[in-house]
Amino acid sequence: MGMRVDIATLFPEMCQRVLDESILGRAARRGHIETHCHQIRDYTLNRQKQTDDYPYGGGCGMVLYAQPIADCIREIRRQVEQQGRPAPHIVFMTAGGQRYTEEHARRLAQYDSLLLVCGHYEGIDERVIEAFADEEISIGDYILTGGELASLVVADSVLRLQPGVLAEQKGYEEESYWNGLLEYPQYTRPEVWEGRAVPPILLSGNHKAVDDWRAEQSRQRTRQRRPDLWEAYLAAGGWDGTPLPKKPSRRRRKKLAEEPLLPGTDGGQTPPDAPQKEE
Repeated sequence: MGMRVDIATLFPEMCQRVLDESILGRAARRGHIETHCHQIRDYTLNRQKQTDDYPYGGGCGMVLYAQPIADCIREIRRQVEQQGRPAPHIVFMTAGGQRYTEEHARRLAQYDSLLLVCGHYEGIDERVIEAFADEEISIGDYILTGGELASLVVADSVLRLQPGVLAEQKGYEEESYWNGLLEYPQYTRPEVWEGRAVPPILLSGNHKAVDDWRAEQSRQRTRQRRPDLWEAYLAAGGWDGTPLPKKPSRRRRKKLAEEPLLPGTDGGQTPPDAPQKEE
């Protein structure tokens, strides 16, 4: 029985349609994962199926009632318990939550059951968050019209880490953020496209040389494009600590970001190779 993810939302069809497609859809049909999307509106007590009202204290927008969300969560908990699973870890998707990272995805992937609650309009009555949330998550410093897209981002990033979802574990261990760095550039056929050639090292058949080149490109790309990640990588002992050379000018950094990262194009700015960490 694979990991189960539930989404409580005002737009369950929208969410379920995404989860039923592509890699996640195939994994669900093969029994590696399980997904369910629930209509919050089904748990309202008023005849109009209204789920929101004006905020106390005034202000623009509407706020979702606590009651239908609470009853929806209770029903999902009941369904999960009937399967013999532990209680789901409950995450509310809110603008005030922790900023989501790959580290969060890897941690959430360890749960047997995960419940994502989508806000909408101006937000959710704080009392239901206080009563049920194990944590709050935001996927970035910007505002969406609802939590549906955010919940799908979290669900996708967590479910793809489950056994059997991807063909190989290596498929995600070499991608951006897994080891604190951005992924190296990728190429496929033809060898030359519109005058741009694949780096010769990738055609050499020398697997160690290819691995070394990819590691170097990963470090270059991270340092040029995401200095915040690069500094965190260094702080975590990502390489031998040799002092960094002087950073290139802003104009040079912009030019480098626009060019493919090929051997010898860093102008000698790249630090020494990182030692391999022990698993």
